[in-house]
Amino acid sequence: MSRRSLTLLENLANSRTQTRSVTYMPRPGDGAPRAVTLIPGDGIGPLVTNAVEQVMEAMHAPIYFEKYDVQGEMSRVPAEVMESIRKNKVCLKGGLKTPVGGGVSSLNVQLRKELDLFASLVNCFNLPGLPTRHENVDIVVIRENTEGEYAGLEHEVVPGVVESLKVITKFCSERIAKYAFEYAYLNNRKKVTAVHKANIMKLADGLFLESCREVAKKYPGITYNEIIVDNCCMQLVAKPEQFDVMVTPNLYGNLVANTAAGIAGGTGVMPGGNVGADHAVFEQGASAGNVGKDSIVRKNKANPVALLLSSAMMLRHLQFPSFADRLETAVKRVISEGKCRTKDLGGQSTTQEVVDAVIAKLE
Repeated sequence: MSRRSLTLLENLANSRTQTRSVTYMPRPGDGAPRAVTLIPGDGIGPLVTNAVEQVMEAMHAPIYFEKYDVQGEMSRVPAEVMESIRKNKVCLKGGLKTPVGGGVSSLNVQLRKELDLFASLVNCFNLPGLPTRHENVDIVVIRENTEGEYAGLEHEVVPGVVESLKVITKFCSERIAKYAFEYAYLNNRKKVTAVHKANIMKLADGLFLESCREVAKKYPGITYNEIIVDNCCMQLVAKPEQFDVMVTPNLYGNLVANTAAGIAGGTGVMPGGNVGADHAVFEQGASAGNVGKDSIVRKNKANPVALLLSSAMMLRHLQFPSFADRLETAVKRVISEGKCRTKDLGGQSTTQEVVDAVIAKLE
């Protein structure tokens, strides 16, 4: 047999060999079903959370949901919902609409503060088969979630003059910096970029930068740099591939994450979550569009991909890695195939059609 024939046979054999990662060895009892608090939320929320429920059932994932009806117009998250999250330690939620103006505070902010979900993480990356303006985008935005402009400390000094306080503390700045570098270290990321406006807000953002610099010294194997937030936005739309992990104060992180999501394929495909020492809440990564338009709800054409990928993050958080891999692989196959996409991704599919396609791709 010729050398070329042997090579072809070897390649064919290798292509048929199914590879597995190194065996995950669970602790005794790790396979017991876990309770997860589910908040469908407003707008498209019930559609996309139902999509997750269907896929979890099809996979026979070892979780079950405790579902609660919460709307953004409520004055507070009901006590029984908070009790459920504290008990289960994990929550999956759809978007909660925050009224613009008026005296109604954000339930999203309430959840973050009361559960001390100090870190928001949004992963913005190119999905194979989904055309975007830029390639090689794989950015993780880690945002401080409990202070800054979102502290909610506002008052009217005199009629026509409102004062809004931005609070930055060394404790919270160090905490989020440590989380960002720890994330980079554990996920083999090579660079952490701190986003700031310390050229103007010299004390507040200066303290944030000082904290990041101190933490960076403990991770010599990870490149650390800094960028002013306005230049950061320009660089994101020009050369997003230069960024890896980004750590930001609260408001900047919201803006940067939504910008990065738009560059990498849209808010409908970007997963995310909020985590603290004891609890985690998973939701669509970028806040823009997480409630959606009424017309999308009426036509049942909400994109469930972001929340499906967020639920894969949740499964890894719960120590169910093989279920997470199956779900993520199925979603990516549907996107790559291109036959079943919602309108925001250039298709005309309904939410249910995307769900059915994902279930069909499960292995």
